[in-house]
Amino acid sequence: MAEDVITVAGEGLTVSQLVWRRYRRPMPGMVEAILERNRGLAAHVEIPVGTRVVMPDPPAEALAAADVVSLWD
Repeated sequence: MAEDVITVAGEGLTVSQLVWRRYRRPMPGMVEAILERNRGLAAHVEIPVGTRVVMPDPPAEALAAADVVSLWD
């Protein structure tokens, strides 16, 4: 996956909500990676509409650590 730049279009979004909307599962370390890549973003509890956010590549460990749910466990 390549780094993407997204523009925040909804009000009241947080960095962790961006991660959830993008990957639909927990991604350990992604919030920190996004905050590190986007200086000044940590100053906002909610990301202002129109803010461009660089979404870095997720760590390989996070992609490999997908929880598998089985109905028969």
